Amino acid sequence: GILFNTGAGQHILKNPLVVNSIIEKAALRRTDVILEVGPGTGNLTVKMLEKVKKVIACEIDPRLVGELQKRVQGTCLANKLEIKVGDILKTDLPFFDACVANLPYQISSPFVFKLLLHRPFFRCAILMFQREFALRLVAKPGTKLYCRLSINTQLLARVDHLMKVGKNNFRPPPKVESSVVRIEPKNPPPPINFQEWDGLVRIAFVRKNKTLSAAFKSSAVEQLLDHNYRIHCSLHNTTVLKNTGYSEKRARSMDIDDFIRLLHGFNSEGIHFS
Repeated sequence: GILFNTGAGQHILKNPLVVNSIIEKAALRRTDVILEVGPGTGNLTVKMLEKVKKVIACEIDPRLVGELQKRVQGTCLANKLEIKVGDILKTDLPFFDACVANLPYQISSPFVFKLLLHRPFFRCAILMFQREFALRLVAKPGTKLYCRLSINTQLLARVDHLMKVGKNNFRPPPKVESSVVRIEPKNPPPPINFQEWDGLVRIAFVRKNKTLSAAFKSSAVEQLLDHNYRIHCSLHNTTVLKNTGYSEKRARSMDIDDFIRLLHGFNSEGIHFS
């Protein structure tokens, strides 16, 4: 009887075969604490509660919180469920072993990076995304969908596309197709200041089809750079690009190793990004 708020990404996964497949791919353990974001009416939640030590379900809609509570009330599963009410992006993440969620699609990007920068490390995340977003996560250099999201995610994690999920598997059906992705954080992480890394990558991908020399000459780029870089910009950026061999390269075709070398080249000249 609930009217779902599709504007807030409320599309409930109704197909039990898809639910079971997600749980199977998560390889849940009896000792696991699972983080779920956007549990809705609990179709995925209840199945996970049967297999793990605890599920921490984060839900922003009090109506759905009530539905989820009613669903487990009076059962042996009730004491294994913890519900946190509020905006997950404004909440400190609890300790968890794995994250399994049919996410509201509008929070996909900020939530992925909140996850990947979370400590202590978790084992893996099995997440439902809009299809195109999922394909961007796994895109390789030189492909059409390769972008800043692709390289930043792949710097911090191994990402695998697991399966496609058609829109008719949801109630109400979304306007887009969906995919399930597995994200496994790299532990230990690469020895890179992620904020500085992202500052460089952001500049390079503003116009990913331009050469780096053209991208760094853009007046708009200066607004993205810290004070230290602006002091050195006129003297050093062309030199660094030439010395590292990336002056005529385009971001769309550069991989993680290329950007690490480029960042090291700038840092060695005293140029830092924020």
